[in-house]
Amino acid sequence: MTLRYGMVGGGPGAFIGPVHRMAAALDGEWRLCAGAFSADAAKSRQAGAQLGLRPDRAYGSWREMVEAETTLPPDERIHAVVIVTPNHLHHPVARAFMERGIHVVCDKPLAVTVEEADDLCRLTASTGLVFAVTYNYCGYPLVKEARARVRGGAIGHVRKVVVEYSQGWLAELLEAEGHKQAEWRADPGRGGPSAVLGDIGSHAHHIMRYVTGLEVQGLFADLGTVVAGRAAHDDAVVLLELDGGVRGVLMASQIATGERNHLRLRVYGSEGGLDWNQEEPNRLRLLRPDGSVEVVHRAAGTRAPMAAAATRLPGGHPEGFLEAFANLYSEVARAVRRRDCEGGPTVHDPATGGDKAHEPDFPTVRDGARGIHFIDAAIRSQDADAWIEAGYALP
Repeated sequence: MTLRYGMVGGGPGAFIGPVHRMAAALDGEWRLCAGAFSADAAKSRQAGAQLGLRPDRAYGSWREMVEAETTLPPDERIHAVVIVTPNHLHHPVARAFMERGIHVVCDKPLAVTVEEADDLCRLTASTGLVFAVTYNYCGYPLVKEARARVRGGAIGHVRKVVVEYSQGWLAELLEAEGHKQAEWRADPGRGGPSAVLGDIGSHAHHIMRYVTGLEVQGLFADLGTVVAGRAAHDDAVVLLELDGGVRGVLMASQIATGERNHLRLRVYGSEGGLDWNQEEPNRLRLLRPDGSVEVVHRAAGTRAPMAAAATRLPGGHPEGFLEAFANLYSEVARAVRRRDCEGGPTVHDPATGGDKAHEPDFPTVRDGARGIHFIDAAIRSQDADAWIEAGYALP
């Protein structure tokens, strides 16, 4: 069964909306059936027409879309909504659709405040709906391979984690020039209280957690605004204390001139280390205590079943960003079918047992909420100029 989805946001001039549409279509498991693509009703309907939607399902607003979609017969209405709006709309849009029984795929960050994030956690738990947050880098096969090796003890016990996400696209004050993407991201009211952490630091935080399984217990943050005239943070360095006293560093910058999307994760253990770079995603470097290096290539040297399942092509045929994104959409489709057609849980619960190899593998609302709590803790550390405890319990 092909699943039906609607999209909120992602209209004219958007970057991430078209990426979601391509990723959702890649494996033929999702079909775009409805949308409210712009705050401008005319632009939204025009975008819907260009995407081949029926005129009555290209809506002038997301509120109109909620009302209309939930009155359609079950075999016509959307199964899920994909939210690709500026960050301040994530919470109200997600809540409105969930209250009507619609599953949610939300771009990161989940929300702009911890109160909003916790509210969505509670609502997801009470409804049993599927809620995915698109930290898409965990869809790469070699990220899954890294996860399996670290958690399987291949590098011994973890001692140090270094994660970096550097970009240079905001090295100039683009928001003052009317640049659409820069304009809303650099506005704290729409992008959130820390632009660099919400936009890319949350990715770095999630991939670190995904691979190592370690949570942040304490941190010291240095958040800065480097470009004169900017209203939001564009550079960040965060020292981390992780579970078990493991030391870490998270660096995120959007003013690193010349960098494109340099997301790099290094994990150092008592018996070795590993190094993965998103701009060379089909290679994973394994570091030996004697200084030698083994390079694992996607599809050739992978051992983890999760990595094999996320691989489409033989080795030597590069797979990248869209394929990793599509892996999340395939996993979300599995969870939606299981919940709606089979009556099972949407994610694995260790207390109930089951075959974990066949459980959906995607970032959930709780992963999204952990990202928002991390950002909040970093801001509090910056304000206090001090180490702070960053452990917390999600609702």
